[in-house]
Amino acid sequence: MKKEPTFPSLLESFFTVRLIKQKGASPNTIASYRDSFRLLFEFVQKQLKKSPTDLTVNDLDASFIGSFLDYLENNRKNGHSSRNLRLAAIRSFFKYVALEEPGKAAHIERILAIPKKRETRTLIDFLTRPEINALLAEPNKNRWAGRRDYAMLMLTIQTGLRVSELINLRCQDMILDTGAHVRCHGKGRKDRCTPLTKKTAQVMKAWIREQCDLSPNVLFPNARGKALSRDGVQYILSKYIKIAQNNCPTLKTKRITPHTLRHTAAMELLQAGVDRSVIALWLGHESPETTQIYLKANLAMKEEILSKIRPLNVKAGRFRPKDHLLDFLNSL
Repeated sequence: MKKEPTFPSLLESFFTVRLIKQKGASPNTIASYRDSFRLLFEFVQKQLKKSPTDLTVNDLDASFIGSFLDYLENNRKNGHSSRNLRLAAIRSFFKYVALEEPGKAAHIERILAIPKKRETRTLIDFLTRPEINALLAEPNKNRWAGRRDYAMLMLTIQTGLRVSELINLRCQDMILDTGAHVRCHGKGRKDRCTPLTKKTAQVMKAWIREQCDLSPNVLFPNARGKALSRDGVQYILSKYIKIAQNNCPTLKTKRITPHTLRHTAAMELLQAGVDRSVIALWLGHESPETTQIYLKANLAMKEEILSKIRPLNVKAGRFRPKDHLLDFLNSL
């Protein structure tokens, strides 16, 4: 008789067989799922007083998973997006368990029926042209770190690279001859090329001449010569934003992250009249529908539409030129 697999063995095979071997999941997906189960096991130890190795599939019923999700929102103050991310990891695991343990189908169906919560869609933040200029004016180009930061910010704002794409760039990814562009390995394991403006190409040529003889495998290194981390990029950006606020007060009203620079690149393209499908291709989006958020955030386009609308409570009529004789009489 076949021995029933234990919860630990199911979880291990979920990661090693299902995610890594069969689906070829990305390192980011593996890390996200791993962190979700770490949080779940912390909650298990508090509520059930059990270690992860002592758990059974029956311990994790729909009611308990629901309590865990409430704990994330109420105790850890996670938003709906983070809650849904953790739920997605749990649901993926139990879909795998359903294949391995068909006898637990009813138990698993109740867990899979837990719905996602609707997320609040806030308007995105992006930098206007004066804010871009204020930010790029701050790095001290007389120092190595300042030149690195200036090149990194300039490249990010113009290309809209994700921070994960940015920190993994190598010197050989910059093609600066005729048709200058940057090649990156993006989300979903897709490679793409993004053209560079003449100004950005000039800045990158100068940076590569200085940097890439020292460390050709890292385009934007830290002080130890290793690739910058996500936190390192955020620290650099926050440092310059704080200084730039003195000359550009509108920066104080915005929460600016490296992803804000990606939004900025998209808005620059949109305001230049570039089609949404081209913007999606430029940014490496799966679908042009993803760029809809930029239309919603573009106040200038909305104001242009407003200017074309006839005011309310105004009688429509045709334009009639003034009578010259009446003008003469009125001028007397």
